[in-house]
Amino acid sequence: PPKEKPKRPALDRRELTRPRLGPRAQSRKAIVEKFGGAASGPAPNIKRTGGTNAIKNMLLEWCRAKTRGYEHVDIVNFSSSWSSGLAFCALVHKFFPDAFDYAALTPENRRENFTLAFATAEKHADCAPLLEVDDMVRMSVPDSKCVYTYLQELYRSLVNKGLVKTKKR
Repeated sequence: PPKEKPKRPALDRRELTRPRLGPRAQSRKAIVEKFGGAASGPAPNIKRTGGTNAIKNMLLEWCRAKTRGYEHVDIVNFSSSWSSGLAFCALVHKFFPDAFDYAALTPENRRENFTLAFATAEKHADCAPLLEVDDMVRMSVPDSKCVYTYLQELYRSLVNKGLVKTKKR
């Protein structure tokens, strides 16, 4: 007698039409089942409206606004705009105007400008010295990621000192 093919088990129609979950959704589902909803929805008070570029642009605009009117400072990016050190000095001077005489500074004295800005930010704002003066002077155009990281730290330090107000969430 001819061999009979084994019958496949009948599939439930719902299994054919149910969308497959990706690995992330599957793990989320497992967490929800295990902890009873702990992972459902986004974390509270987190806005999902912008990405890294939106945050970078906001920080750049904040820097522009705070340094508006300072001589030799025109912030358009996180690299060449900071190469003379005067943008750092202007930003620090905006919050600590009695710390030094901004009018006495010149773009040619890069080493002095960086030294003054970083030392003043560390002393008055408790800003971590994330950038080295020698590194900044060695580069004709500073690395944008380094500048961006330092400015984030300076902003955070000023917020912690109560000198910058943030929106309540």
